[in-house]
Amino acid sequence: ALPICTPVGKVGLAVCYDLRFPEISLALAQEGAELLTFPSAFTLTTGLAHWEVLLRARAIETQCYVVAAAQAGMHNERRTSYGHAMVVDPWGSVIAQCQEGTGLCYAEVNVDYLQRIRQEMPVFAHRRADLYGK
Repeated sequence: ALPICTPVGKVGLAVCYDLRFPEISLALAQEGAELLTFPSAFTLTTGLAHWEVLLRARAIETQCYVVAAAQAGMHNERRTSYGHAMVVDPWGSVIAQCQEGTGLCYAEVNVDYLQRIRQEMPVFAHRRADLYGK
């Protein structure tokens, strides 16, 4: 699907497991996304190991803000979600994060900052589609 125009910017929508595959994020960014969203329910094990690094990687490689809501806590005896909702800027810096448990975090989205990063490091203009596709 194409990014959705909002007052904050163009938003690309994805879900939890999509975070593990850069292609959807790259496709959304190439279609103009400025923010990527990943509502998620990572387990405690995968959250501890992969949550932040994957969010930061998607932000860096797409030069987008990444906004990731996250279920937290024990659902039943066999399932506990990691939580730690997070916002990452286009440079890969975590600019807001919830800790353990239920919470809410806020971050400012600065589209001028995003555009400056894209101008100073035009990764999409440098992509070698002949080697690894769009």
